[in-house]
Amino acid sequence: MAPQGVRPGGVLSPGAPPAQTDGKKQKGRAHMSTNRHVLGWLQAAPLAAILLAFLIAPIVMIVIVSFWGATEFSIYPAFQFDNYEFLFGSPVTYRVFLATFKYALITWALTLVIGFTVAYFLAFHVRSLTMQVALFLICTIPFWTSNIIRMISWIPFLGRNGIANQTLISWGVIDEPLEWLLYSDFSVLLAFVHLYTLFMVVPIFNTMMRIDKSLLEAARDAGASGFQTLVHIIIPLTKPGIMIGTIFVVTLVMGDFITVRFMSGSQRANVGRLISNDIGLLQYPSAAATAVVLLCTVLIVIAILLRFVNIRKEL
Repeated sequence: MAPQGVRPGGVLSPGAPPAQTDGKKQKGRAHMSTNRHVLGWLQAAPLAAILLAFLIAPIVMIVIVSFWGATEFSIYPAFQFDNYEFLFGSPVTYRVFLATFKYALITWALTLVIGFTVAYFLAFHVRSLTMQVALFLICTIPFWTSNIIRMISWIPFLGRNGIANQTLISWGVIDEPLEWLLYSDFSVLLAFVHLYTLFMVVPIFNTMMRIDKSLLEAARDAGASGFQTLVHIIIPLTKPGIMIGTIFVVTLVMGDFITVRFMSGSQRANVGRLISNDIGLLQYPSAAATAVVLLCTVLIVIAILLRFVNIRKEL
């Protein structure tokens, strides 16, 4: 006698329970996979809409306007390369971009040294988690006020009759006030370092806290010195944090214009000042062209930085 669901000769009948069960399972899996796929798109849709409206659309509009024309009193839609020809044909452009790279490079170097030192101290020398949190919050105190207030606060300190000059004169270190303390490259760089060092401290500290302390103990047991441990273990494992901090600092400095304006007394210029001046003169197409070139430059710099370390893989 043939088993239930099997015809004589060993052929499964149409209503065989095993075949129906497998088919239902496959359909159920496909249905669940489709639902998860649709649900994922629905969850991403609000953020995608926000990015499209407030990031992609403005960038596209800036690119479009960069090809328009302008007179002294108006702008008009067109497709011409006059703005880019004027931009790349002017020697001022190259001097301004060179100054911008100079500010970005020096600020990056100083913030890296300070940020790495502070993060190293917090991560490896402060044992108490409560103390780490307390010291980290102290580092964030300057961010409780606006950038402009923190920047302007340097002016009475660095001025000709400011606290720094008066103190140095009273100590007999100098005979007359130092003119280069304010409205110079020194004051601009000082303000940049003050404003953006925390953007280097946070990612480096976060990466250092994820380093397995047993690696450091193994290095000490193997006879490695503190410097060898730093060079061969800590710095390589901290590369993702360094790269993230570098991207933050470089992009912020290259796009900043208000710091250069206030701290240099309008005697220095960077690309941000160039864009600001064009906007003040109602030369929006020229400002848009400069902004496009700056955006491409920043993206190239970021792409070069990402060649050194795969941040997504490391994190």
